[in-house]
Amino acid sequence: MTIPANHPQRFQLANEVHARPYASIHIPARASHLAILLNAEQKQEDRKALGALCERYLVPPPPPEADHFNGDFGSFQLRWELHTEFSTYTFYTTGDCADPFAETALRSVPDAWLKSLPGQVIAAIHAGMICKDKDNKERQPIDLDAISPMFEGNTLIGSEVAGGVASALTDFRIHADGFSRLLVIDHGIFSSRQAGRLLQRLFEIEIYRMMALLAYPMARKMLPELNERDQRLLDITMEMSKNGDPSVLLEKLTTLATEVEYSRSSSHFRLEAAQAYIELVNNRIEDLREVRIQGLQTFREFMDRRLTPAMNTCRSVNKRQNTLSKRISQTGQLLRTRVDITLERQNQSLLESMDRRAQLQLRLQETVEGLSVAAITYYLVSLVGYLAKAAKTAGMPIKPELVIGISIPIVAGALILGVRWIRKKVKKSQAKIDDSAV
Repeated sequence: MTIPANHPQRFQLANEVHARPYASIHIPARASHLAILLNAEQKQEDRKALGALCERYLVPPPPPEADHFNGDFGSFQLRWELHTEFSTYTFYTTGDCADPFAETALRSVPDAWLKSLPGQVIAAIHAGMICKDKDNKERQPIDLDAISPMFEGNTLIGSEVAGGVASALTDFRIHADGFSRLLVIDHGIFSSRQAGRLLQRLFEIEIYRMMALLAYPMARKMLPELNERDQRLLDITMEMSKNGDPSVLLEKLTTLATEVEYSRSSSHFRLEAAQAYIELVNNRIEDLREVRIQGLQTFREFMDRRLTPAMNTCRSVNKRQNTLSKRISQTGQLLRTRVDITLERQNQSLLESMDRRAQLQLRLQETVEGLSVAAITYYLVSLVGYLAKAAKTAGMPIKPELVIGISIPIVAGALILGVRWIRKKVKKSQAKIDDSAV
């Protein structure tokens, strides 16, 4: 059948749900798991290190853009995954051994290659998977006293998982070799795919727990800083209520806002990532489908008692930072409003002062206009007098003094009327300009 053209990413998206398949593990087996924090440059070095290991064992390396890889290296199997902040290496070996934590899967991996890996280890786990009661239909309780020496006598945490087909035990402690320890006991009905899924979930619980806790030291360090900045904001608000100098208050508030925004920017990713990682931890614990083992804390109970308070601290710090930023913004708006009101009052006073000056200038102008009328009248009347004298000399029967006297009120009146007419024209023009501006 002929169908329209495929979307360019159709096959990539369809295959995404099948990416990173779980390993198939045949019990008994041992596994060693490393989670390594990487920056952008170290991610490229990490790919090169993986390629070097594949080249050493003549195993085809993953493509340059790959973010996961499974390979059989003969004496061990390797599962590699690249995540946003870290990469993980899981090494598997199969076969019985007396102590899975003494004869680890990592012993088969070259030491020189391990030392060449870039980045910093955030989680390292040795896991042992053993089979119990395979031929026994009536399953006996686990002998915790026999298992305790494997964990150096530490308090055990664990439960039956996957609905009771297996048990998982750990102490969530880092032992002398730098690795945590995890023991999975198959009760005889565990498939290889189930074993791979369960082990991956248990590893991820430890990794995501550690990644979530990365934010906790930062949050604890920020708590006294938040308290100090909160008090500074309270002091600024109190000064505002006492009509403090707005310019000084605005400078203090701007400095405080800069500090808070810098703190938010530098911690936002880590605090938000902690919430995402703790959700992954909770999801993986739900996937375990735990059944209590008498006398032991379950994974859920341990996380609720030990991890949840730390995450609540991180959540509280993140919320307080955001709230403090909003409060500073609101205080800034109030302060700017006060400054605007003060400026408006100053502008109003300035306009009133300008209006008074304009009235004084108008009065002065009217005085000057009166003197100008008198001066111009004197000038024009003088001209009229000169004309009258010239006419008398020419023989006309005119008395210059009489002509001058008669012309004075006429000239002065004409000048006064002319000045008034000019003033009215100016006022009309100014009114038109004001109306057009409105």
